[in-house]
Amino acid sequence: MENGWHVGNAAEDTFKQRGWLLGHFIDPPEDIRSTADVEVKWATHFAGERRSEWTSGEKRTTLVFLVNGKFRVELSVGMISLERQGDYAIWGPGIEHTWHAEADSVVLTVRWPSLPTS
Repeated sequence: MENGWHVGNAAEDTFKQRGWLLGHFIDPPEDIRSTADVEVKWATHFAGERRSEWTSGEKRTTLVFLVNGKFRVELSVGMISLERQGDYAIWGPGIEHTWHAEADSVVLTVRWPSLPTS
C-alpha cells in the first residue's frame, strides 16, 4: 500500500486471509484494504469441495458472483445453482448458508458490513 492506494492480484494477496481481500480483519489497520464497511473474497474451489457446516447468527448481507464453474449455494430458505458466468445470489441477515463446488469454480463474495464473527 502506498499513499491510500493498492495494486495487486486477488489470488496472491488473499492467501493468508483464506481468500478475503477487504475487511476489518486486514492487518495493518491503516492498509487501504482494512475497512468495517465491506468484505470482499476471491475464492477458487475445486470440484467436490464443500462447506459442510452451516453459518449461524449471520448479521451481514452477502452477495456471491460466479466468475466461472458451477457452484451451488444452499440457504436455510432454498437452494441456488450458479451455472453461467455472472450468475449471482444475494441474501440478508439471519439466512444461514453452506456451499458446494459442483465443478472447478471461481467465486467473488461481497459481504457488508464487515463485522467480527461471534
